[in-house]
Amino acid sequence: MNRTTITQRPLRTAILAVAVVIAVAGVGVAATVPTETVLVVEDVDTGEHYITQPVDDGSTIGLEYMHSVEKSRVYDEYRVSGETLVNTRMEFESYGWGLPSRVDIENVNGTLVYDPEGPITEMESLSVSPGRIANHTLIVDDRQYDLVAATNANDVRMHIERQPLMETLL
Repeated sequence: MNRTTITQRPLRTAILAVAVVIAVAGVGVAATVPTETVLVVEDVDTGEHYITQPVDDGSTIGLEYMHSVEKSRVYDEYRVSGETLVNTRMEFESYGWGLPSRVDIENVNGTLVYDPEGPITEMESLSVSPGRIANHTLIVDDRQYDLVAATNANDVRMHIERQPLMETLL
């Protein structure tokens, strides 16, 4: 064996060890750096995530269901603003409990629309009890989810959060 081969082996091993340390450190940093904003639909009691959907600032989140008393369609619309949900619109087909009655409502082809100049409500989370009769549907931008089937009709909390890169990759 010549002298060059003997001295190169420890040098290669040292370089490889440094590269491994840098890679592990990089993964550790990447695991903690928030990179993606998502809508999380989680079980109120257990925290289990049923739906995790990427969203952007300005994304539209809709909740459509059948009013329990009126048996008519209700649609609540929210806009993502940072890490909050801003209720921006309501559509319903008849007046009933829990629907706005003392605000300006426009009748658009038989649908009553509450579309205020500013946001109706701004909130960090929204609690929903998906019902089999109400048939709750979640609409994130143009994607629809059967909220009853996805959650097995369990009570859920919806909120916006930033997710670490590792969670996104996994």
